[in-house]
This record gives sequence, structure tokens and C-alpha cells, in this order.
Amino acid sequence: MLLGLALVAAAGPALARPGLTVEQERRLDAGDVILLDVLPPGGDVRGSHGGTAVAVVRAAGEAVWRVLIDYAGHSGMYPRVIDARILHDDVGHSLVRYVVGIGPLSFAFHVNNYPDERRHRLSWRLARDRRNGLFTDSWGYWQIDPDEHGVLLTYAMAARTVLPSFMTRGAERDGLVETVHAVRRRVETAQ
Repeated sequence: MLLGLALVAAAGPALARPGLTVEQERRLDAGDVILLDVLPPGGDVRGSHGGTAVAVVRAAGEAVWRVLIDYAGHSGMYPRVIDARILHDDVGHSLVRYVVGIGPLSFAFHVNNYPDERRHRLSWRLARDRRNGLFTDSWGYWQIDPDEHGVLLTYAMAARTVLPSFMTRGAERDGLVETVHAVRRRVETAQ
């Protein structure tokens, strides 16, 4: 099973219904978000944490896409993101400055987003030429694929922070699921 998931991750774009167990397929169809122990390709995974979340969203792909590329609206969609500002935006690339709040503290970081509307894929990477507070690296992607019940939404991310891994591992994995739920709520509210 893990070898199959690793091959899917290495193959590039997310494939519809990637190597899920029968139980995961059942849960996916029931509306659950499935969390997989698969980091996205494109970075040094040593010391990185994250995973891949997969869910069915009962909506058109275009509606989901609009939520994903509404960078200024990412505040509240990603856990603990309290501000999102577009610093540069053109076809094929957007630089966004995010601020996360953790208790009374806040940390800024910068992300290069690379939307591919034709493929319904949004890849992103930490802008390492900018100040990034908490993060030393982060990368991932969103993928929207057709599904018989709407669209299959895949969110994969990996991150390394300046904090010890035992302090962030659970938050990163929980954040994957919370973020997919937030996207689903925003899409359903907009319909």
C-alpha cells in the first residue's frame, strides 16, 4: 500500500482516487477527508512533515478553483492564517505574504503560487528569497479532478519549521484536514 502511494506521489499530478483502500473509498464517498502519509514531490523530505488530504467536493471544478486562487481570501481558510496579501500577481505566478497567529505571537512568510487553470492544479513553494519567520521550507499543491460525485480535491503539503518536529507534526496534519473542510464550506456557501 505505501509503495503504491509513493509511486502515485512520484508520478507527478494527483491521480483521481489514488490507491485508496476499500474502507478509504467508502469514507471518501461518505464525505470524509482522507489523510494519507504521502508528502508531495518537489522538495527535500528529510525533516519535513505534512501529508496529502483527499476529499470529494460536491461542486463544479470551477467553483473550487475560484476559492483556491482567491489568495487574499485565504485568511481563515488555512488554520491560524490571520492575513494574506498579494504582493505580486500575473498569469502563472502570484507571490503572497501570509501571517499566522500562534497565541499572542504572529509570524509572516511568503509563498510563490503557480496556478495552472487548464489542469486545475495550483502548485506552491515557500519564497526562500524572502523572510519567512517560522518556516525553513514548504511546498505542495492543490489538484482538482473530475469525480462522479463532483470533484476530487487533493491537497498535499510538506513543511520544515524552526521549531522541533514534535511541536508541529500534529498541527500540520490536522491543518491538512481542516483546510480541505474550509474549502468545502466556502464552495458550498457560494453556491
